[in-house]
Amino acid sequence: MLKRLYGWMLDKAGHPHASKWLAGFSFTESSFFPIPPDVLLAPMCLAKPEKSLWYAFICTVSSVLGAMLGYAIGYFLFETIGIAILEFYGATESFELFAQKFNEQGWIVVLLAGFTPLPFKVVTIAAGSTMMPLYILIFASIISRAGRFFLVAILLRQFGAPMKAWIDKNFALATTVIGILFVGGFLAVRFLV
Repeated sequence: MLKRLYGWMLDKAGHPHASKWLAGFSFTESSFFPIPPDVLLAPMCLAKPEKSLWYAFICTVSSVLGAMLGYAIGYFLFETIGIAILEFYGATESFELFAQKFNEQGWIVVLLAGFTPLPFKVVTIAAGSTMMPLYILIFASIISRAGRFFLVAILLRQFGAPMKAWIDKNFALATTVIGILFVGGFLAVRFLV
């Protein structure tokens, strides 16, 4: 099933509306959606390596805008929507302690979460609920998200054909590693938050 999904995503990467889907995934992932945009970014970069940097730019801008939505959810709607999202990610129990310490080193947390498999939306909601200065969230998001998406795009642009061949040959291993990183990000939030 995953191999079919991978093939479908490679086909969609050449679709005329692929950039809009990528922007949508990037925007929503920063505020509430569980699937990271890398799932679409990677096949798009593999399908059209010459557009890799453009795709990374789309991901970055959309993700930073989505981080601002996550911030707004935390700032204005924490008691209703924010708590529901945190419950979904299993981050409510220790959120109080996390929130107390968040603004002391919040910009570092935003940098790390924006670059790693940690669920970024938990951090953007936390930034709003703890009233972190918005400019800090935006600045740290630009740095971390650009770093992550441009790194992926550059690697796939440079090594795309061999990487695609390796993924096609070792699909089960590749999906296992991605799955471990994805689940690891959620577990890290559970234990760090």
